[in-house]
Formats: sequence, C-alpha cells, structure tokens
Amino acid sequence: MSGRPYDKDEIARWGKDLYERRVRRKVEAEGANEGRFLAIDVESADYEVADDALGASARLRHRRPDATVYLMRVGRPGERPRAAFRLGGHFLAKSAKA
Repeated sequence: MSGRPYDKDEIARWGKDLYERRVRRKVEAEGANEGRFLAIDVESADYEVADDALGASARLRHRRPDATVYLMRVGRPGERPRAAFRLGGHFLAKSAKA
C-alpha cells in the first residue's frame, strides 16, 4: 500500500480481512478483550487494544503516526460490532490551556 488516501470501503475490507486472518485469535483468546476497542493499521497490520476508541487509536498512532486505522469492537461471537468502527482519519485531543 502506498500511503495514499483510501476509499472507506477499501479500509473496511482490509481491516476486516486482517482481523479475521491475523489478529482475531490473538485478541479474542479466552475472552480477555471482549467489548474492548481494536485499532488496526491496514497498511502494516499493527494493532492496539484499549478500553476506549481514543485510547486504542492514540496508542497505535504513537507507534505509527501515519497509520490508516480501522477501528472496531472485539468479540461478541455472532454479533455485529454495533457500529463501533471508524475508518481512517485522526483522533485529536485538545490541550487544556488556562
């Protein structure tokens, strides 16, 4: 992949494929991460799991600042992730200034 802006359908397809082929067994082992958020860089297959979407994305972007991120919830076999996903983009935290 080239770092170009991707179509949201491409990101979703790649993210779901990476999850099924390379990540799922690791993060769903013994239900330890069920319901947590998973951020996957669709270019490198690097990923991060956290209790919230911002945490997963921020930790992944700390390692990979230019990541193209697919974000979803982990687990719940047979159940869709209830629209808990995000394609690409950046989460930005505002700094607190007095």
